[in-house]
Amino acid sequence: MAEANSLLTRFKLDKLLNTDTGGRRIVLYGTIDDKPALLLAERGAFSTDPQYLASFAQLLTRIQNLGDNDIYRWYLANSKIPSSEGQDEEEERKGSQTSGAAPPPDLKINLIYPCTDKHIRKYSFQQSRVVRETPQIYSRYVRPYMQLCREEGRLNWIFNILDGRTEQENVLFRSAESDPNNDYLLLPDLNWDRSTLSSLHLLALVQRRDIWSVRDLKKSLAPWLRRLHSTLTNKVTELYPGVEGDMLKFYIHYQPTYYHFHIHIVHVNLDAGATQATGKALGLENVISQLENLQGGEDAGMHLLELTYTVGEASELWTQIYLPLKQGKTPTVGSG
Repeated sequence: MAEANSLLTRFKLDKLLNTDTGGRRIVLYGTIDDKPALLLAERGAFSTDPQYLASFAQLLTRIQNLGDNDIYRWYLANSKIPSSEGQDEEEERKGSQTSGAAPPPDLKINLIYPCTDKHIRKYSFQQSRVVRETPQIYSRYVRPYMQLCREEGRLNWIFNILDGRTEQENVLFRSAESDPNNDYLLLPDLNWDRSTLSSLHLLALVQRRDIWSVRDLKKSLAPWLRRLHSTLTNKVTELYPGVEGDMLKFYIHYQPTYYHFHIHIVHVNLDAGATQATGKALGLENVISQLENLQGGEDAGMHLLELTYTVGEASELWTQIYLPLKQGKTPTVGSG
């Protein structure tokens, strides 16, 4: 065992071979006693021990605030080893002085305060369900649900950004088109560390407020979407030299987290997790092509199609619409 452990301490780095886009896994090439070696390292899982979780927030150091808007705040931080399990604060300080530069943040933290019951349901584990949204279900139940969400003020934080009242330090680009309907903002996604290009994740928020979701896209809007796609490609590659147009993926969520039309822009190397999965993401180029080839006039659109996607059992879409439909009952939108 001791010999096996000593192999790691004798590893001499030659170069970094690979890393995942989340920065959680690295592959290093080097030597041990002049013989070639590969070292694959991956960050361990969080402990679920109650004592550790109770002290988690107190074990954060070098906290950097990335921004805030309404009840949402975002940080980078370092995790500190509990004194009972390792170095105390003085030893940690001496260790950091010996090693030179401060270690990069190993935690990306989102804080929602004060949170609501809806936030708690959203972020708790819940079984997913595949649902089939027909045009009739959309028009009778889902569209009214969207309207209720907008009327409850759930989009205030988005409008604050669009109107220049908050989070302007995070706006990467604000367009100034001759037609205000063509304007948009570029923002970093909350889950991007804002430095690793291979995990680039941006959001394009359109200024126009008549498009709530992909369901509002009509055949007449296909040219606008194509221009927007081209404009966004050019702007992102301008902002991030080294990122080329064919290194970017564009997609739209349905159902989205909030009902104001926005487009996700990610580096092609970003790990395709749940946010890009079937049942959540629709490729922008595919949507444009679908609109262009729809039968009918200019008013033909995505509201006429059947869409299949996933929802959690704790979501309002499931409890208020799809569960009652499954049980043969009439949905009650907006209750509770």
